Formats: sequence, C-alpha cells, structure tokens
Amino acid sequence: MSRFFIRPVTPPDVPAIAALAREAWQAAYPGIISQAQIDFMLEQRYDHRRLLADLEDANKWMDQAFDGELRAGFAACEIHKGEYKLDKLYIRPQSQRQGAGGALIDHVIARARGLGYPCVILAVNKRNAQALAAYRKYGFTPREAVTSDIGGGFVMDDYIMERHVCVTKK
Repeated sequence: MSRFFIRPVTPPDVPAIAALAREAWQAAYPGIISQAQIDFMLEQRYDHRRLLADLEDANKWMDQAFDGELRAGFAACEIHKGEYKLDKLYIRPQSQRQGAGGALIDHVIARARGLGYPCVILAVNKRNAQALAAYRKYGFTPREAVTSDIGGGFVMDDYIMERHVCVTKK
C-alpha cells in the first residue's frame, strides 16, 4: 500500500503543477541540456493555457501524487499515434526516492491496462542517467533512439522506452 494519494489535476492545480515542473527541471536538466533549452521547453510545455487545454482533451490525463498535504509529483499521459504514452513524470526533488514516482507509474500502468493498451511508452533524454535508471527499475526498456527538432534551434535527443502491460481479455 502506497503512502501516496493520487488524484486528477484540476484547473486550480495548474499554477502549482507548473511550479513543480520548473523546480524539477532546474534540479534535473542543468548539465544535460542548456539553460536556454530548459527555459524554452518549460515555456512551451508548462504555459498555464497549454496545461488548461490539456485538461480539456479527452485523450490526455494528468494526475498528481500527494504525501499528506505535500504535492510530491505529477504524471501526464496521452494517446500518441495509437499508443499510451507517459508524456510527463516529475517528482519534487525532496520527494524523490520515496515512492511517489512508483505510485504514479503504477497508476499510469493500471489506466493503460484498463483501457486495453498493450504497452506504455515514454521518451527520456539519453543523458538523463537518473531518469533512465528509475524507468528501468519500473520495468521500462529502450525501444529506439530518436532525435526531434522542437523549434527554437533545439532538439530532444531521447530514448523511447516501453513497458508491456498484461491486458486481460474481457
């Protein structure tokens, strides 16, 4: 039994989710990508209007994990090219290695299973050793390497990882 309580992100949560993302990115990405790319991607992905629009999209889900009153982290998923994708998973630095990420991954896997998807995919920066180790710990394996132009003169240099989900036939 996890000590973390998971609930959906709602519109009033958006500013806190954007702030948590900023905190997690500033802890994780310096030395992996430039500060200019960090700023670009945070603005691109965590603008309040974009997050609010994501909450309205029936093919996207955003959930957050709480440890008591502390928002420990969040996950965002979507249907991407016919696959169930874990698009975002960020844990507050002081909450890392305490089970919040695992609780959110378990939640994501359960939803994918319930919707009948045979696997969950994600993209992770090839140089993010901490995230790669965490995803491997939770059963994800590399599927392919991709480099994507994201605009602004920046690229994402990622591994696509996958975890197969045991789907029961109805």
